Amino acid sequence: MEVIYSLIPGMMFFGVLFVVVLVWAVKKGQYEDMEGSANRILLDDDDEVSVRRPDETKAPDANKK
Repeated sequence: MEVIYSLIPGMMFFGVLFVVVLVWAVKKGQYEDMEGSANRILLDDDDEVSVRRPDETKAPDANKK
């Protein structure tokens, strides 16, 4: 039963610490854009890179004879 007297203040400390970290994260903007990162992973960033034909990968001088 004596252990409860030390656990209660310890859990109160961790509870207050959790609330402080949560408030800090909200003020820093951690939770501003919850869906942006989830949607960004689905977007294809390789739009500007197109599939090249084998003759286009050579230097322009290599095709001249």
